[in-house]
Amino acid sequence: MNTPQTPHILIIDDDCDIHRPLARYLSENGYRVSVAESGREMDRILPKASIDLIVLDVMMPGEDGFSICKRLQASTRIPIILLTALKDDTDRIVGLELGADDYVSKPFNPRELKARIKTVLRRTQMLPPRSERLTGSVRFDRWQFDMSQKQIVGPDDLVVPLSSGEHALLLVLIEHAGATLSRDQLLDLTRGVSGHVYDRRIDNQISRLRRKLENDPKHPTIIQTECGGGYVFSAELAWS
Repeated sequence: MNTPQTPHILIIDDDCDIHRPLARYLSENGYRVSVAESGREMDRILPKASIDLIVLDVMMPGEDGFSICKRLQASTRIPIILLTALKDDTDRIVGLELGADDYVSKPFNPRELKARIKTVLRRTQMLPPRSERLTGSVRFDRWQFDMSQKQIVGPDDLVVPLSSGEHALLLVLIEHAGATLSRDQLLDLTRGVSGHVYDRRIDNQISRLRRKLENDPKHPTIIQTECGGGYVFSAELAWS
């Protein structure tokens, strides 16, 4: 029997031959399930339901899955798994860069999708809460950071540019200031793919940020390393 703690999955797919058996399968395996056949139906469901994860078809008439994914990431942190018939890896990467947490290629085995859902839910539910202020300008140490800009400003108005990856990582660290984040969590929060392949990317970006932010990168005080391979943003934040 379902309980209030049972994860609630929203399937967004216009093909009833896919979403009906999938909804039935997930329901039989302990999930609460809602279905939307378009982005417009999704917009009616989301304000009324507490959704834990979205299974989103990419190829739909009208507003496609990429557009829906982009909209969702601007307004919510609900994890997304894409259903895609696209064979080009570039298209899959586009979905991940737009904010999807994972993707499953059609035709798919429902058991594989269920396993992906379980994995994504486990990862995202383990993430620490974000601080409340997610926009605006913040000062830490000797730096001023406008969170919308890919740069930091130091003493004497020294401007230090940030790459897209460094900017995303710094945002995540500030949003979770004081919390220890593992490499896998940082990969999830910065929308990295496949941690076992890209875990060194996080270490490299941390090193680059330290070279830009720290007085002594070898003895960091802003981004510190915790036992077990995690990182924590330790500097005091002053919002403006």
